[in-house]
Amino acid sequence: MNNAGTMDLLGLSALEERVYRHFLRHPGTPTEDIHLLLHARRGDVRAALERLTELGLLRRADDENEDAPEGGLTAADPEIAVGLLTDRRLSELHHELQQVTRGRNLVAELRAEQSAHLPTGGGVERMTNLTQIRNRIDDLAFFAREEIISVEPYQALTPENIEHARPLDSRCLRRGVRIRNVVLKEALDDPPTAAYLHELSAQGASIRTAPDIAERILVYDRHTALVPANPADTSRGALVAQEPGLVASVLSLFERIWDQATDLSHLRDTPPSASIPLSPMELEVLKSMCRVTKDEIGARELGISLRTYRRHVADILRTLNASNRPHAALLARERGWI
Repeated sequence: MNNAGTMDLLGLSALEERVYRHFLRHPGTPTEDIHLLLHARRGDVRAALERLTELGLLRRADDENEDAPEGGLTAADPEIAVGLLTDRRLSELHHELQQVTRGRNLVAELRAEQSAHLPTGGGVERMTNLTQIRNRIDDLAFFAREEIISVEPYQALTPENIEHARPLDSRCLRRGVRIRNVVLKEALDDPPTAAYLHELSAQGASIRTAPDIAERILVYDRHTALVPANPADTSRGALVAQEPGLVASVLSLFERIWDQATDLSHLRDTPPSASIPLSPMELEVLKSMCRVTKDEIGARELGISLRTYRRHVADILRTLNASNRPHAALLARERGWI
């Protein structure tokens, strides 16, 4: 169920409500990168955090728990939060008394969300709502600490998929989370998908390809596995498992697929120079374009004039049919020229 906006009558914006509900589910979350998880601008989230703190709906987690991470926040109890907001609205808008007091009915609903973060001792949960599944995947990726492994038999990623995944994937890799991913070899035939996989590989992810995979697997920290409820029909939803036996079976399947897959780096061997439609000097200029920020530096390093250097750059752009220099560098890497 989508609960966004149900606290607006109490004076919270949709984003402020999302932030508060998040801290009900995940008390003590550090605030540094939370805008990535919420898919909102950093400044907007910072403003929401400040207002919720001012209203008393958020508090420093380390004030209440010495073991809480520094800089983390925790949500006020739903009864207190709703009471604070209700009293504030009543004092401002007496003529809306009947509408505002209905907000007290939110307490039971918020308490249900508050208990969602409590340990359940494992088990299997079935989810059928696509938005719910995507949100759960985002949560699991955001809170991963050690490893994310996956098998994904897609043939291509949409620009929206890539834009959505990039900040969370990059954040995980920056924090030292190990990423191992197996994809269809066919996915490399799609330039944007291939470029993104190479980008992840350059950041430290381990990417392998397989010619024929049908399994869909996601496992977070070797503790939580997500698989389709019906492998033959992914529209039927997903299963989230934390039962040790089930997770171990999924991990074993992943390792078999991983061992038989080919590392992405083995598919990017530089082709013989005869197969590259560039002269030796143009190839050196291409490499220089990817290495230096100014034409003057590149020309000086290669011992040619600035005019000659720029002429080679123009020829390279035409050969690659690239719109600009970064585009040319990307295309050259995809073709294994550099």
